[in-house]
Amino acid sequence: MIRITEVGPRDGLQNEPGRVATAVKIALIEDLAGAGLRRIEAGAFVSPKWVPQMEDSAAVLAATRHLPVALPVLVPNLQGLEAARAAGAEEIALFLAASESFSRKNINCSIAESLERAREVGAAALAAGLRVRGYLSCVLGCPYEGEVPPARVIDLASRLAALGCFEVSLGDTIGVGTARKAKRLAADAVAALGADRVAVHFHDTYGQALANVLACLDVGIASIDASVAGLGGCPYAKGASGNLATEDLVYMLDGLGIDSGVSLSLLAAAGRRICDALGRRPASKVAQALAAKEH
Repeated sequence: MIRITEVGPRDGLQNEPGRVATAVKIALIEDLAGAGLRRIEAGAFVSPKWVPQMEDSAAVLAATRHLPVALPVLVPNLQGLEAARAAGAEEIALFLAASESFSRKNINCSIAESLERAREVGAAALAAGLRVRGYLSCVLGCPYEGEVPPARVIDLASRLAALGCFEVSLGDTIGVGTARKAKRLAADAVAALGADRVAVHFHDTYGQALANVLACLDVGIASIDASVAGLGGCPYAKGASGNLATEDLVYMLDGLGIDSGVSLSLLAAAGRRICDALGRRPASKVAQALAAKEH
């Protein structure tokens, strides 16, 4: 069975230009849980000055904690961890970049500094009984540096695992990866960490996200990040489109006979509702095709 981490409520909405109402976020998470998703990113405990869209994460988490799902939240530092704990978080996500330039542009510190920060936050979270997941961005390319050495990616992923992360998600943040490169990197990560500790996170800038997932399945990857309706994007990479759409992923998995535990029809309905609230069409090709069939 494939494990899907739904990132729409956090990664998908964090860069929306207009404020998304708290009630809309809560309804989205409830819809996603109703569709069968069992791991849903609920928010991020970051400075509202830098990510104002996430300033209501405590309220969102409080209103959705009753659901029978894991609700991980992104935490950048000890202050964010304390806020997450106070809100009742049971799982957090740490973030590193595999590119020095991206790290400095995105979180205003070097890779070494961000790794030390992650070590401090991770240790405190584990001591408090929280589960910790790791994100590693720019694994297949950086908007500032271009190619990123695979050896650096594997080294940093291994360091995150050594900090106690039960899983490390390898992110193609700007969507430049192709199946051959994705498969090679995933195979190297599986060899270093074990298949059960590696996830993949693809953006669809060049339309390669599904192909990359399919290639990674061949080397044992069973954990995949996706965002309902293809919400999200990278604000630091001009032209980078959203995450792999969860609807497209589930349709492909269904076609392969691989169980995801997710109802495609209910998932597509959730995507339509959030897109109606945002005033746009779903980026998911599957969602668009299903909507066309209904009219």
